[in-house]
Amino acid sequence: MKIMVTGATGQLGSLVVEALLKSTPADNVAVSVRDPQKAKALSDRGVDVRFGDFNQPESLVTAFAGIDRLLIISTGDLENRLQQQLAAVKAAQQANVGFIAYTSASNAAESKFILANDHRITEEAIRETGIPYSMLRNNWYIENEIGSIQAVLNGAPWVTAIGPGKIGYASRGDFAEAAAIVLAGEGHDNTVYELAGKPSTQEEFVAIIADVTGRQVDVQQVNDETYASVMSNVGMPEAMIPFLVAIQGGLRDGGMDVESEDLPKLLGRETKPLKDVIQLIVSNIQQ
Repeated sequence: MKIMVTGATGQLGSLVVEALLKSTPADNVAVSVRDPQKAKALSDRGVDVRFGDFNQPESLVTAFAGIDRLLIISTGDLENRLQQQLAAVKAAQQANVGFIAYTSASNAAESKFILANDHRITEEAIRETGIPYSMLRNNWYIENEIGSIQAVLNGAPWVTAIGPGKIGYASRGDFAEAAAIVLAGEGHDNTVYELAGKPSTQEEFVAIIADVTGRQVDVQQVNDETYASVMSNVGMPEAMIPFLVAIQGGLRDGGMDVESEDLPKLLGRETKPLKDVIQLIVSNIQQ
């Protein structure tokens, strides 16, 4: 059985590959990357490194040839993400891939959250291929908050427009391990997993940061206009600010407030405590 991970040199993909290699022989693992040279360390360990560029669909058909189980990791190119992902799905079908796992977003089929639409359409495209699938609907990576945690360590308040909205934070490592389990395991055909930690408000999340850092952290709940002004003042590109404000609104409206036991069930353990993950983040920042 040949398992492939796309985007294997990225933040999530690299962790998925490492998790796979703990239980799967390296010669059964393949990766699709835009720059094979960046994956030389994997090649040296026996992983099958192939060139595949989501902007060059023909390269994906070649990269996916002979693959039994494929993980399509959603791309970070928000402007072109949907086109890229649909190209990957089509290439998987043309290459006769036997199973597709896809890193989607919480409640993608029904969610009105700004980040969900591309995922919903990609999920639909995967289903339409007739290929067995697993939708891995990842919630919010704790690591997404590294910049805000660093600002807190520099004395800044925690500024948010999320209000009472809750987020199902979990570590990127836990999401990666769950993906590896689905890829290497059995019984996951035509499944949808809502992968999330226990939902937390911003006040609850920041209280953990305060506990870890040993300092008081002021949570400032602001409206969208003020949030936009804050983002502008910290140097965010003006073109990005409406998008960031829309994310805050989506989180405020419950876009990531998902109660689910799917993640610990897949992992066979509880998710890593938020405190432990935040402690590691703080330690890395302070090094």
